[in-house]
Amino acid sequence: MSNMPQPHVLIVEDEIAQREVLGYNLEAEGFRTTKAEDGEQALMLIAEEAPDVIVLDWMLPNVSGIEVCRQLKTRPETRDVPIIMLSARSEEVDKVRGLETGADDYVVKPYSVSELMARVRTQLRRARPSTVGQMLVFEDIVLDSETHRVKRGEDALKLGPTEFRLLSTFMEKPGRVWSREQLLDRVWGRDIYVDTRTVDVHIGRLRKVLTQHGGSDPLRTVRGAGYALG
Repeated sequence: MSNMPQPHVLIVEDEIAQREVLGYNLEAEGFRTTKAEDGEQALMLIAEEAPDVIVLDWMLPNVSGIEVCRQLKTRPETRDVPIIMLSARSEEVDKVRGLETGADDYVVKPYSVSELMARVRTQLRRARPSTVGQMLVFEDIVLDSETHRVKRGEDALKLGPTEFRLLSTFMEKPGRVWSREQLLDRVWGRDIYVDTRTVDVHIGRLRKVLTQHGGSDPLRTVRGAGYALG
């Protein structure tokens, strides 16, 4: 994960001790975390930056975890963000309700922290496979995120680190349109100020490498919206 921005986990938990333990353990595993103490604050943070995974407590002040989950799963920009629901409710009917609302996983309190870490990694593997060393394939392009090698057909492509991260992002979700701001967050990280025009420069470099052996340009410019693969 050293050459990619740290995967981002949002912890939504009103009990401060639980929140801090989760944050400590996730950060020790290499994740970047933000924390919210209620549903209202969680929705505000998500509007600013959609995380890669959300760990969401069911019982929250102001806006419940179930309602947060419902809202996020009905919005196109957040419906694909994995949600792990935490709850002291162990009845099967409660678990079913949580999953039917859109939660991707359901963990009953008290839980094992190591098990929860494993579940976060499982959801991250689904949402952002390049961060866990998986190979990505789109048409004749193959990206090996573990060895940092890219091939198009029989040709090896030499990409700079930024172009590699851009291509990884596109190949994780072919067809999705990414705005320049979203690409800045995902590829450069929010802690670094980069002008949005820099995205266009690196997209141009990526296109040049992808088409250098005569292949068609797989990247699509969506006027007024951003870029997509395929």
